[in-house]
Amino acid sequence: MPLIGAVTVAALFVLNLTLPEAFTDRPGGPSGPLVFVTCYLVLRSVQVLVVLTRADRPGRAALRFGLPRLAAVTLILAAAALPGHQWRHSGWLRVGLWALAVAVEFIAGGRIRSVGLGVVSAAHWAERYALILLVALGESIISLGLGSESTAGRPVSWAVIVASLAGVTVIAALWWMYFDTLALALEQRLHRTRDPDTRAAFARDVYAYLHLPLIAGIILFALGLKRYLAAIAQPHGGPWLARPAELDHRVLYAGVIVYIAGLLALGVRSSHRVPPLPTAAVVALAVGLPAAGRLPAVAGLAVLAAVCVALVLLGRREPAREQVRRTALREQLAAEQEQSEWRRRHL
Repeated sequence: MPLIGAVTVAALFVLNLTLPEAFTDRPGGPSGPLVFVTCYLVLRSVQVLVVLTRADRPGRAALRFGLPRLAAVTLILAAAALPGHQWRHSGWLRVGLWALAVAVEFIAGGRIRSVGLGVVSAAHWAERYALILLVALGESIISLGLGSESTAGRPVSWAVIVASLAGVTVIAALWWMYFDTLALALEQRLHRTRDPDTRAAFARDVYAYLHLPLIAGIILFALGLKRYLAAIAQPHGGPWLARPAELDHRVLYAGVIVYIAGLLALGVRSSHRVPPLPTAAVVALAVGLPAAGRLPAVAGLAVLAAVCVALVLLGRREPAREQVRRTALREQLAAEQEQSEWRRRHL
C-alpha cells in the first residue's frame, strides 16, 4: 500500500501540472492532453489493481469495476487525439467526449456494491471528506489576497477592507452551514447504517457524489471573490462604486447557490425530507441574482454576507440541532475516556 500511495501521488502531481493543457496542447514540450490521459490511466489502473487484489471474484470485479474505467480513459484519449483549431467543431466534440467520460464514471459508481467495496470506519470516511471541504474553504481565503494583490504600491482603501471582511464572513458562514450540525448528522447516520450494501450506497451518494457540488460551489465563489476584489482594488471610478464585470456577479452568487443546493441535497438524501431553510435561501439568491449585478461590488458582497449570516442564525433554531450536537459530544467524551483508561493501564 505505501508503494501504491507513492505511485498515486506521483501520477496525480504530473496530472495537476498538465491541467492547463488537458483540453488544448500548447506549443513545445510533450502533448499536454496525452500526458494528462496517461496519468489518469495510471491512477485508475492502480485503483483497479487494489480492488482485484481484495475481491473474492477478481474476474467479475475486473469487468464491473475495471471496464468502465477503461472506457472513460478511452474517451478522454479520443478527445486528446482530436485535431486542434484546424477543425472548427473539434472543441465541442472534445467537450462532449469529456462529458461522456464523466457520465460513464458516475454511472459505474452506481454499481460499486457489486464489486464488494464497503466502508469499514464511518468516522474515518466522514473525516476525510470533511477535510477536503475544509481545504477548499481555505483556498477561497487565498482568493481574497490574490484579488487584492493589485493594491501593491498603493495604500489599501477602506472599500477593499470592507469587501475583504464581507468575503471572510461568507466563507465563515459556508463553513458553519456544514460543520456545525450537518457534518455530524451525516456521520451519525453513516454509523447507524449497519447493512454493508446500504452503507456503501449511502457513503457513495452523500460523500462521493453530493460533496462535489459543495466543492464546485466553493470554487465558483472563490473565482468570483477574486474578481470582485480586483475590481474594487483597481476601480475606474471610486472604489465604493466599482462594479463587477457582467459575468463576475453571476459566478459569485452562483457559487453560493450551488453550495447551498448541495447542502439541500445532502439533507434530502440523509433525512428524506426537504429542509426549508436551504430551499428558501436558494430561491432567494436565485431570484435576487439579476438585481445583485446592478449593485456596486462592495454592496453586492455585503448583501451576500448578510443572507449567509441570516441563514446560519436561523439554522441554529433547527429542533434536531441540539440532539445531533449532544450525541456527538457524548461520543467524543466516551472515546476520550476509553483512550485515557487504556493509556493509564498500558503506558
